[in-house]
Amino acid sequence: MGVAKAWRFSLISANNLALLQNQNGNAIGSSNTNKHVCWRSTATTSFHMKPISWSLVCGLMLFALGLISLFTGHMASDLEWYSQRLVRQSLYSRLDGGRREAIDIWKSKYSKYFYGCSERGRHFAPAIREQSSNGYLLIATSGGLNQQRTGITDAVVVARILNATLVVPELDHHSFWKDDSDFINIFDVRWFISSLAKDVTIVKRVPDKVMRSMEKPPYTMRVPRKSAPEYYLDQVLPILLRRHVMQLTKFDYRLANNLDEELQKLRCRVNYHALRFTKPIQALGQRVVLTMRKMAKQFIAVHLRFEPDMLAFSGCYYGGGEKERYELGEIRKRWATLPDLSPEGERKRGKCPLTPHEVGLMLRALGFTNDTYLYVASGEIYGGEETLRPLRELFPNFYTKEMLINEELKPFLPFSSRLAAVDYIVCDESDVFVTNNNGNMAKILAGRRRYMGHKRTIRPNAKKLSALFTERHQMNWDTFSRKVKSCQKGFMGEPDEMRPGRGEFHEFPYSCVCKKPFSDDETGYMESVTKVKSTYNQKKVGEKSLPILKKTSMAEEPTALADSEDNEFLSD
Repeated sequence: MGVAKAWRFSLISANNLALLQNQNGNAIGSSNTNKHVCWRSTATTSFHMKPISWSLVCGLMLFALGLISLFTGHMASDLEWYSQRLVRQSLYSRLDGGRREAIDIWKSKYSKYFYGCSERGRHFAPAIREQSSNGYLLIATSGGLNQQRTGITDAVVVARILNATLVVPELDHHSFWKDDSDFINIFDVRWFISSLAKDVTIVKRVPDKVMRSMEKPPYTMRVPRKSAPEYYLDQVLPILLRRHVMQLTKFDYRLANNLDEELQKLRCRVNYHALRFTKPIQALGQRVVLTMRKMAKQFIAVHLRFEPDMLAFSGCYYGGGEKERYELGEIRKRWATLPDLSPEGERKRGKCPLTPHEVGLMLRALGFTNDTYLYVASGEIYGGEETLRPLRELFPNFYTKEMLINEELKPFLPFSSRLAAVDYIVCDESDVFVTNNNGNMAKILAGRRRYMGHKRTIRPNAKKLSALFTERHQMNWDTFSRKVKSCQKGFMGEPDEMRPGRGEFHEFPYSCVCKKPFSDDETGYMESVTKVKSTYNQKKVGEKSLPILKKTSMAEEPTALADSEDNEFLSD
């Protein structure tokens, strides 16, 4: 590749020089000569030098450039990387006067300028009392722990939109994980209710008096995914007003991504403050964190997400031959709606999780040394120890919750959501969090870490890295490392990665991140940074809460709407 580019470069240079020679030939030598002469003496002397042929010059230039390309290791192939480095500078590198400093892989130097802000506005009306509300809203969540977390967060916002009394959501007991845990087993219910008392009225159950007065069971329906507030007001509210109690089922991603700023801030208050784990889960998670801190000042938490169900769901192939194809194919049969996918196509699109070995190579290429402490959050890894061995060799200080608190963990083993909660705590407290897919846990933790001060969060740019890993044997380590760093620009959890409209709000909570006040010596920096609030909130929206709507008579109730989209629960 390098030699080929050098060859093309030498031809271009030779042609340009030849053209120059033709244009200025009269000044150099005789105008009647048909030969290209590089130099000819015009002095009157008895000594005449022979003309030098252009073919010889071009050959020498080509030979020299080929040698340079050979000995500098893909010099020409790196021109693209260098041009990107020089031309496509980020906002922050421009603020440093064009200086290109090495990135701190442990912490963003710009995180100190931002903080999480989700306080309710002055015009955000207080919660409607239970007796005055439009009725009781029951919610049945869906999926794993983190998918259910998004459902709970949106359920509070929907209750606010409907001016309804929210009943503590019911967790999913029937999905892939078969976890019988209830809300009270995972989250602190009292704190959940009290911390949101000014926003939404929440009760543990529908009062018996109300249930006895009902002529029919609660009306059940499933709303379409990412429905706007208007849908809830037009389609759901009239039923709630008529039936007093209704249930929304399979409640995950059923509310629109873009909402009024005050409703977005309510999402943040729920997700980052109200949903607090129970004391036993908190204690266990903190014990793991303290154990890691005793061994190292800083540590990385990696969410590998390389379990058999994830690989089967992704439709990717990892070189395991017929055995792998059969095993993952059998798992895929559990979901009849999954389309047939091209493994190569999915990998090129960046939809395949990296292998543990590839995650390790990426981290080492970014600059993490082999004495770095690694906490691995994962379930059953496909391929077991054989799959994990390359990662262990790259990072010998390799730990899991099972290795650190094996005995204390035994009561939690039958409950996948509680185990996931422990991993959630450790990943949240880590100095660097590395995701391996863009699933629910990755999105929610990335958003939380941004809200809590833009803590370093690395998401592999799988689309570019997959091609790079395929070609890594054709380059030396320094070249590979440079290219990995280039691929990861914009995927390191820097503040400037968060833009309005980018991705899910749970991952990019732009309405809930504010700019800190700055001192005089920081004025130059802050003048160059677009104000967070004005950037994130380009369109001013109203702050008043939705009014209580009067009861309306309905000749006919709408039927429940089926969900035609694929279930996202395996992204957890």
